[in-house]
Amino acid sequence: MSPNPQFLFDFGSPNAFLSHQAIPAIEQRTGVRFEYVPILLGGIFKATNNKSPAETLAGVKNKPEFQKIETERFLKRFNVKPYTWNPFFPVNTLNLMRAAVAAQLEGVFEKYIEAAFHHMWVEPKKMDDPEVAGKAIASSGLDAAKLFARAQDPDVKAKLVAYTQSAVERGAFGSPTFFVGNEIFFGKEQLREVEEMVSGK
Repeated sequence: MSPNPQFLFDFGSPNAFLSHQAIPAIEQRTGVRFEYVPILLGGIFKATNNKSPAETLAGVKNKPEFQKIETERFLKRFNVKPYTWNPFFPVNTLNLMRAAVAAQLEGVFEKYIEAAFHHMWVEPKKMDDPEVAGKAIASSGLDAAKLFARAQDPDVKAKLVAYTQSAVERGAFGSPTFFVGNEIFFGKEQLREVEEMVSGK
């Protein structure tokens, strides 16, 4: 178990992106570093019989409107910029998440996370198109060819499966999910509770 708060993320989640933007200020305030754990959201949904908010909110009166209000509050509270909706959503993130594991092994994890989130939610692109993704990641100064090639290694694939299965076993059903020790928190709004817990409040 990690002594640091863990952030289970998938690049396909806009709320994971907003959480990612909010985390640096929390780290600064608390002096605690978050451990980023790549998971495959599609795998978690499948294992837990869950669906994306886009599906579950379809046709529900008032709830999507409330979620927009909640997001506005989050942006103000954590002083972060809104995401740009990705017109290709939902994006299949399997290769992106495998490449995140490859980036861990190659020692460029943080740089890769910044790049992938940027090209999903700041300057959105069709990141499940291998050619588009390769050019985007390379434009951020990374060896995209090397990362996406290593993403196909059996050990990398197995590691992503293991992260995802472990997340489900610990209680996760979506992203963003956070763990502080054994305590689970779900959703960007619960970053307040995460911060309180790591601050000892």
